Amino acid sequence: MARKSIFKACKNCKALVSPEQEVCPICGSSSFSDDWEGVIIIINTDSEVAKIAEVQKPWRYAIIVK
Repeated sequence: MARKSIFKACKNCKALVSPEQEVCPICGSSSFSDDWEGVIIIINTDSEVAKIAEVQKPWRYAIIVK
């Protein structure tokens, strides 16, 4: 039995949002996927991880979005 995720991922910027969210608060997209893997949480956008992930805003992001 598959478990339902508490997040869905934006296909544009990979931000993780609640299933009820209709528009991504990071990029404004309305295209989401329930099929994603891994999580990174960005607190400091000057960090090496944020630079590698090409993230501009502190948030939680999926690593892979299918």
